[in-house]
Amino acid sequence: MGIKDLLELTVQRRASDLHIITGLPPFIRVDGVLSPVSSASLLTQDVVDKYLKEILLPENLERFYVNKELDFSLPFSERARFRVNAYTQKGHYALSFRMIPIEIADIDALQLPKILHSFTNLRQGFILVTGPTGHGKSTTLAAVLNEINTLRACHIVTIEDPIEFVFRPKNSIISQREMGADSLSWQVALRSVLREDPDVVMVGEMRDHETISSALTIAETGHLVFATLHTNSAAQTIDRIVDVFPDEQQKQVRLQMSNVIEAVFSMRLVPSVSGERLVAYEVMLGTSAVKSSIREGKTHQIDNILQTSTEVGMNTLEMSLATLVKSGRVTYDVAQSFSLRPDELTRLVRSGK
Repeated sequence: MGIKDLLELTVQRRASDLHIITGLPPFIRVDGVLSPVSSASLLTQDVVDKYLKEILLPENLERFYVNKELDFSLPFSERARFRVNAYTQKGHYALSFRMIPIEIADIDALQLPKILHSFTNLRQGFILVTGPTGHGKSTTLAAVLNEINTLRACHIVTIEDPIEFVFRPKNSIISQREMGADSLSWQVALRSVLREDPDVVMVGEMRDHETISSALTIAETGHLVFATLHTNSAAQTIDRIVDVFPDEQQKQVRLQMSNVIEAVFSMRLVPSVSGERLVAYEVMLGTSAVKSSIREGKTHQIDNILQTSTEVGMNTLEMSLATLVKSGRVTYDVAQSFSLRPDELTRLVRSGK
C-alpha cells in the first residue's frame, strides 16, 4: 500500500494515529487500541524511505537525514491533516502520524464539561490543559479557542510545533505560527508575541523554564494565555512548573502563578463499555484558597480544596471516574486503572456520592 492509501484508511477508520516502522506492517490506533493493517505487508527500509520522499520537501528531507528526527504538519484532504514525527529507531526510519480533523468540534459535541464555556469569557489569566499524550489536550484547546473565535472580536495568536488544528477566522482574527516555518525559536516567538497586539495566546507546549517564564509574563501583562503540559493532576502541574526553575527563582514563580492562574483542566480519555472513549477530568479553578496554596508552597492542600469546592465547579479525577462507573458507562476495573487515588475512587463508588 502507498502512503496516500494508508493515510486515507486512517481517515476512513477514524483512527487517531498511524505508525510506520521498518520491519513491521503499518499500525493504526482506533479508540485507543493499536492494530496492524491486515491488508498490508511488512515495511522495508526502502519503502519507508519512499514514503518520506513523497511527503517531505527536499530541504526537509535533508534535515531529517542529518538530524535523525523531524516534526512537521501534512495537509492531506478536505477531511483531515496530520501532525507527523519522522524518526529513526535501531538505525531504521519510522513515521508517526497523528490525525487532525479539519472541522473543529465544539465543547458540547466533545462531551466536555460545561465549565469550559466560562474560560472563553475571560480577558486575562493563565489556563493549562494537561494530561498524557494522545488524550485530547489539543482537541480540547481547539474547541475552546474556536468558541472564542466565534463569540469575540479579538486577536488570537498560536505558537505551535507543528501547527495542528487550522482555524478559520470568524469574529476574531487568528495568527498561527509554526516553529521552523514561521519562527526559529520558542523564546523569540514568545518575546515577539507582545508586539503583535494579541488578546489570546496559545502556547502549544511549555518545554523549559524560558518558555514557561515567557508564558507567565504574557499572562501577567493582561493577556489570556492557554498552554499544555504532560502532567497528571492540578497539584502536579503546579509543582512541575515551579520545579523547572532554579531554587532561588521558585518563590517568585509561585507568586507569579498565584497572580495569574485561572484554571487547570486535567483530562483522560477512558475506554467505555461501548468501545468509545469518554472524557474523565479534573478541574482546578484559581480561587483565593488555591492561589494561597500556590503562593505559600502548599500544593499538597490542592486535592482537598478540589474535593470541597464542587459548588464552584471544581472536582477531582476520581469524582469524574466515579460518575462514569455509576452511570454504567465505564467498568470499575477500567476506572481503577486510570485513577490517581484508587482508594478514594473505591470510597466514592461505594458511598454513592
